[in-house]
Amino acid sequence: MDGILFPLILTVHILVGATVIGLVLLQHGKGADMGAAFGSGSSGSLFGASGSANFLSRTTAVLATVFFITSLGLSYLATNRPQAPSSVMEQVQNQPAAAPIEQAPAQPAAGADSKAKEIPK
Repeated sequence: MDGILFPLILTVHILVGATVIGLVLLQHGKGADMGAAFGSGSSGSLFGASGSANFLSRTTAVLATVFFITSLGLSYLATNRPQAPSSVMEQVQNQPAAAPIEQAPAQPAAGADSKAKEIPK
């Protein structure tokens, strides 16, 4: 599940961040309201003179909240990932021990023992 969740949240995070940047650039500052009062043409926009401020500021606030939540989610997923071994030796140490190899019998076979007695000294 983590394999698909992290890229999904990261994609949403990047898209929301880019959208917040765009919305902030679309909003006009407080000084621009004076220009609208004297007929600078802002009142004939899509949202009206004051409608755009409410819509854009609320949308920005919602997207900023989503951005904050995805930031927390990404940090949680990044810190709780299982650690991969950094070297080959760590991989060998983490594997279960192999079954012990059977050793050859310590005493020689019966036929070899009898020939050893026949050799003159």
